[in-house]
Amino acid sequence: MKFSDYMGEWLYGKDGYYATYKNIGKSGDFYTSVSTSKFFGGTVAKHIISLVDEGFLAKNGTICEIGAHHGYFLADVVEFIYTLRPELLESFNFVIIERFDALREFQNSYFKESFGDVVKLTHYKSLNELRCENAFFIANEIFDAFPCELYYKGKSARVDGHEVIFDVDDAWVEQKAKKYHKDRGEIALGYEEFAKEMASTCKKFEFMSFDYGEMQARPDFSLRIYSKHEVIPFFDESIKREELFAKSDITYDVTFEHVKDAFIEAGVEFTELKTQMVALVNMGILELLEILKENVDEKIYKQELEKVKILIMPNFLGERFKMIRFRKS
Repeated sequence: MKFSDYMGEWLYGKDGYYATYKNIGKSGDFYTSVSTSKFFGGTVAKHIISLVDEGFLAKNGTICEIGAHHGYFLADVVEFIYTLRPELLESFNFVIIERFDALREFQNSYFKESFGDVVKLTHYKSLNELRCENAFFIANEIFDAFPCELYYKGKSARVDGHEVIFDVDDAWVEQKAKKYHKDRGEIALGYEEFAKEMASTCKKFEFMSFDYGEMQARPDFSLRIYSKHEVIPFFDESIKREELFAKSDITYDVTFEHVKDAFIEAGVEFTELKTQMVALVNMGILELLEILKENVDEKIYKQELEKVKILIMPNFLGERFKMIRFRKS
């Protein structure tokens, strides 16, 4: 089978890694910014309020997370909107795009437990089902989870019994590889379709996503497996892929130039690409910490400050992760 089909089965098949509930954080396979600190979602909430104040986002707009996993990110956004501008909870429409039944069930339970009947959460299986006038879309670590093809010096990969063989001719993959100056590495599938779906879903929106990678393509393979906080290079000859298949996460660095081009082709304006550190500071994470400092005892403040440092410090998540932002007006 093509490598993209193999990766799709690994992550999204009936028994795939993302098809069932997974712990993230200390007890899971990996950390995310969401699992690190509520102030990640809180800073996005502050930005959403600024969009309302500048007149870009309507008070009855849709706030939509794509690929929410547990739903913690959107819940943190809701919690901070309640703290900073509570009247918006009554007018915003909160939506999650989630294909898996088990995760939708968990998300609904978590929102019910957290907010009771105050917040109504609507689910759609895909962006194609959603139609709205004005929205803010948010995603965390979504582009690295799109299946990809593997490319090496003119040939694409297929998989036979978990063995990767480079002997496939694929004109589309080769064209993308040449465009992004790669003679080897990952070529993501689905960015173009995803951008077109979002563009047709809503008349006016902003889309913000956080992921790891660079604007320009890496010159080599970045494909890797995460298992119990251990990072395993996919081509490590000592591993047994059949034992890790569907039981661990598989991911790669995002080429943000590819994401950018996909959205521009769909008629959506590219706004910016920044490091997570710069993005969160610009959106007001430090101001939120000051509010916390004025309202809680010093011990709690210091605990939250240490978590925020992980989000923004260059030697943690601050430089490795990027924020990319688009607008359709």
